[in-house]
Amino acid sequence: MTSREIRQQFLDFFAGKQHTIVPSASVVPTDDPTLMFTNAGMNQFKDVFLGTGSRSYTRAADTQKCIRVSGKHNDLEEVGRSPSHHTFFEMLGNWSFGDYFKREAIAWAWELLTEVWGLPKDRLHATVFGGDAQDGLGADEEAERLWKEVTDINPAHVSRHAKKDNFWEMGATGPCGPCSEIHIDLTPDASGAKLVNADDPTVMELWNLVFIQFNRDATGALSELPAKHVDTGMGFERLCRILQNKATNYDADVFTPLLDHLGQITGVKYGGSPDNKVDVAFRVIADHVRMLTFSMADQAKPGNEGRGYVLRRILRRAARFGRQHLDQRDPFIYELVDTLVQTMGDVFPEIGTHQARIKEVIQDEEESFGRTLDRGLALYEQVTEAFRSWDSNAMQWSGAPAGAQGAFERVWNKQAEFSFTRAIVQAGDLEEVATAKRVWNDAEDFRRKTGIALSARSALRWSLDHALVPSEVAFVLYDTHGFPIDMTQQMAAERGLTVDVKGFEQLMEEARAKARAAAKTHAEIVFEGHLPATDESPKYESCTCTAKVLGWVEQSSLKADGRLTDADGEVGLVLDRTSFYAEKGGQVGDAGTITTPTGTFDVDDTIYIGDGIIHVGHVGDGYLQADQQAQASVDPARDHTRRNHTATHLAHWALRQVLGDEVTQQGSLVDDTKLRFDFDHRRPMSRDQIEEVEKLVNERIYHNLPVATRLLATDQAQKLPGVRAFFGEKYGDEVRVVEIGDGFSREFCGGTHLASTGEVGFFKIVSEEAVAKGVRRMVAVTGREAIEYVLAADRHLREAANMLNTSPDQLAERVAALQKEIKDLKKKAASGAVQDIKALRAELADNAEELAKGRMVVAEIPDVSVPLMRELIDWMRARFESAAICVASRSEAKAILLASFTDDLVAQGMKAGDLVRQIAPIVGGSGGGKPTLAQAGGKNPDAIPQALDKAREMLREMLS
Repeated sequence: MTSREIRQQFLDFFAGKQHTIVPSASVVPTDDPTLMFTNAGMNQFKDVFLGTGSRSYTRAADTQKCIRVSGKHNDLEEVGRSPSHHTFFEMLGNWSFGDYFKREAIAWAWELLTEVWGLPKDRLHATVFGGDAQDGLGADEEAERLWKEVTDINPAHVSRHAKKDNFWEMGATGPCGPCSEIHIDLTPDASGAKLVNADDPTVMELWNLVFIQFNRDATGALSELPAKHVDTGMGFERLCRILQNKATNYDADVFTPLLDHLGQITGVKYGGSPDNKVDVAFRVIADHVRMLTFSMADQAKPGNEGRGYVLRRILRRAARFGRQHLDQRDPFIYELVDTLVQTMGDVFPEIGTHQARIKEVIQDEEESFGRTLDRGLALYEQVTEAFRSWDSNAMQWSGAPAGAQGAFERVWNKQAEFSFTRAIVQAGDLEEVATAKRVWNDAEDFRRKTGIALSARSALRWSLDHALVPSEVAFVLYDTHGFPIDMTQQMAAERGLTVDVKGFEQLMEEARAKARAAAKTHAEIVFEGHLPATDESPKYESCTCTAKVLGWVEQSSLKADGRLTDADGEVGLVLDRTSFYAEKGGQVGDAGTITTPTGTFDVDDTIYIGDGIIHVGHVGDGYLQADQQAQASVDPARDHTRRNHTATHLAHWALRQVLGDEVTQQGSLVDDTKLRFDFDHRRPMSRDQIEEVEKLVNERIYHNLPVATRLLATDQAQKLPGVRAFFGEKYGDEVRVVEIGDGFSREFCGGTHLASTGEVGFFKIVSEEAVAKGVRRMVAVTGREAIEYVLAADRHLREAANMLNTSPDQLAERVAALQKEIKDLKKKAASGAVQDIKALRAELADNAEELAKGRMVVAEIPDVSVPLMRELIDWMRARFESAAICVASRSEAKAILLASFTDDLVAQGMKAGDLVRQIAPIVGGSGGGKPTLAQAGGKNPDAIPQALDKAREMLREMLS
């Protein structure tokens, strides 16, 4: 049977049992913030199991798209090595919501497996829950009996197992129940009974039948549910492997089309070896392209945080395996999307609907990562080679005394080699001086070879353990080359090494603390002399053009001899003409590729130096020489930049219509994701003004007005009606004028634009804020980005409305009513708190501890405001002639401490500020104040009792 037939037979079987066949839920959960990805078939029915939702049917079946890459179900590291682990997989499942229960679930599972699919009965085993004394539960004798009653399974193949394997729980509280798993014995002689639930690949779980019959409350106690449910799950890929009699999941026809296509792309044949690095790479890539395609079809996209970061990690992991083991230097993963759509698009049409976009995103990500991967891999090889020359005798340093190591680190950090010996000698460890100096010299040699400076800690640890990759290496690979830590760990493991992950995490934390800018940076290109003028007219006509290589800027001069290779690093390539736009007027410089007969140059940015244009980047492949013919190709992302630039002109016009002619541009940024426009205006824009600007811009977009450019003499252009010229710009004899429609928008502009406004698609303002006194900043998106923004906003609106049991159009009214209700409740609570504090202060006064120099009041009081706490202290100060007071309260998961001394005690040298400074660290905070009154706050309210104990101890000593 083919996988398509197997899937359909499952659905048809349960349709014949009166089940509603439901579509798979999105693999990107839209209504469950606890999940990054849908990881089980039951996710879409979670509300039914929790009793917060219902369905129009009581029986359901489906094939659910699932992703497991993070959290409890993290299968990522096993993918490629294991024959059955995947990041993306289908889960076949059937459900009963208060309808049938164990009898039917067991009988139907057996019927499908043995009668429809013909699996050998003597190789199937069933497990049942064996009971748990802590929960007060006995064995699931009902399931055990039913297996023997409604099926003809060998009774000896039904076994009891512990809670760990055979009891399912949704979470710490909520629905739960015993489960019964069906395992298949793949040992040659069917002798694997003892391997059931032993995590042995020759006896594997095939189907899990969960019987949801209990509810666990907050105390951990279990109670019977009034309605009992069934939730089953069976891995589709694993099932196909079994029914097609294959050695691994990857040998089944779910994966073979992808593996065959990958073989065609790479010219390498997949061999199916479990350990061969080439075959592992095949499996990794085939798995990961499935995860990427299905997640992107459900609107996930690569990024730097959360779900987006996971996608980027997966994509880069696949690219790294392809580059390192299959010699794939150009983007190739995106090509596999077509095969996936051909084989699975009929079952999951969304991947076909978004096919073009998915391919484009994957290809863009591959190209971006490819620019850093070679350099990162080369660095890692450099590191490995440098470590090989590390003085092996240093390994004999079995650990110097703490004093010697401390001195070692102090001297190391000062980079004072000349005093190194003296420091070690002073530490009293003469025998280790020679070995310690070898460590120093080896680390210096390592720095010269790799450019990576090791800390004293890393140098010492490497000397003692040559199998531990220093944290600095992992950090440089991550920070400079975009290698996720798991990728570095993977490369290290392939050489029998481990990575100092703890040290890496410390370096990451230090980097975050420095809050380095995330914006793209490039090496400063310095040039002395005259750079030839570049003909840049092609940039207005096309994204490609032919040109000639004039040379490259290196060491402040234009070099035109020899070869330019990747060893030269980042340089500025110079052509006689270019289709690349150099950064100017707010529009970012283009990226792309320049190709010659002998190599390619990856352009990361394009800038002006005088009248010349510099293409900043590095050689991606081969080499370049001066006087070669070249093909300059701009990244397709420029189309999105053009869209945003034309929209910027429309927005500028609309702002003047809404806010008045005094609006003047103060700056802008236009790239492929957004437009940013700074303008002088003294007040925040109102919601109505923002909506009016959006309305005006979108009306001009819908009219699909022509966008025309003219090159005019500057003095002639300045006479055009309504033309706008901008701050700080110097214009030559000629200027380009961009006109929209009948000239309602007319600006001097050298940027690239659309042919008509309709190509903008849609315009949406996403923020408006102050950036300086009298200067506002508007950020907007267009086209696809704008549509995604509006859809997300609409989704959030509806989610909020659903949470408040109202409709989206009545949400504001509902929120206003809730705000009024909260305000009224706070007012009542404050009134009650005043009465409570009056009673409390009297009680505290009556119980004040009398000491030699005055009374002492130390207490934790209920959650009250700071003003009420101060009122209590003032009352105490008035009540007693001599008193020391320290009170604490919890407020919004924070600790609040107040201390006070009466004036006579202050005259004796006691200070409230000194007291709170001593006790505040106990609650994880700090504070201070006047001698008579001081305040502190902390992040750990649970430590208030310990802080007050310390206060009592200090005050008793002061007042005794």
